[in-house]
Amino acid sequence: MSNFTAEFIGTALLILLGNGVVANVVLNQTKGNNAGWIVITFGWGMAVFVAVFTVTEYSGAHINPAVTLGLAAAGVFEWAKVPVYILAQMLGAAFGALLVWLFYRQHVEITEDQDAKLAIFSTIPALRSPLNNMISEIIGTFVLVFAVLYIAAPSFTSADFSSDTEFGLGALGALPVALLVFSIGLSLGGTTGYAINPARDLGPRLMHQILPVHKKRDSDWRYAWVPVVGPSIGGVLAGLSYLLLQ
Repeated sequence: MSNFTAEFIGTALLILLGNGVVANVVLNQTKGNNAGWIVITFGWGMAVFVAVFTVTEYSGAHINPAVTLGLAAAGVFEWAKVPVYILAQMLGAAFGALLVWLFYRQHVEITEDQDAKLAIFSTIPALRSPLNNMISEIIGTFVLVFAVLYIAAPSFTSADFSSDTEFGLGALGALPVALLVFSIGLSLGGTTGYAINPARDLGPRLMHQILPVHKKRDSDWRYAWVPVVGPSIGGVLAGLSYLLLQ
């Protein structure tokens, strides 16, 4: 499996299961309706576990442009590969969002809350404040990427870029990363919904714009830059911090 295919599949799985749990909680007449924040954060953690476990052998399971940028900034991933990885992640996220919409389409149609319909695609801040929302995304993503770098450190201690997967969490690494994302959601997710992943937000937001979602609202493009720029900054800062501490 190529790096591109693996990142596409991994990110699609991430969004299918991650946005899927959001849909299960917020849409009307689902079995999980109103199950609450704990279910969403745990579901996202398990989505990360499945995605990482599935494709880490083939691409290192970045499944997140912020992780890819952070690894490149840390000097453990080739900058030349960054565009291919990010393109695959964006396309995979869009495809995953399409699958969520197809899966829950009947429930979307009987849900009147337009914000809930947007929430199954992209994040919405609890209190809208671009500066504070940006800070939240930077800090949350910094924690994610910084911790991932140390979780995966043995795989690139002597990296020479001779392999397509010089960064790799390995099967056992999937569980710590899942718990990491679960922790971030519980502790740092209350302000913005913890996008902490530009592809996770932008790809599905584009699908919300394009798809014939029943009685949808606008796709909130005024906010869309925050979950792209914030995580990108946080990822790079984490990578540079890791590099400086070596």
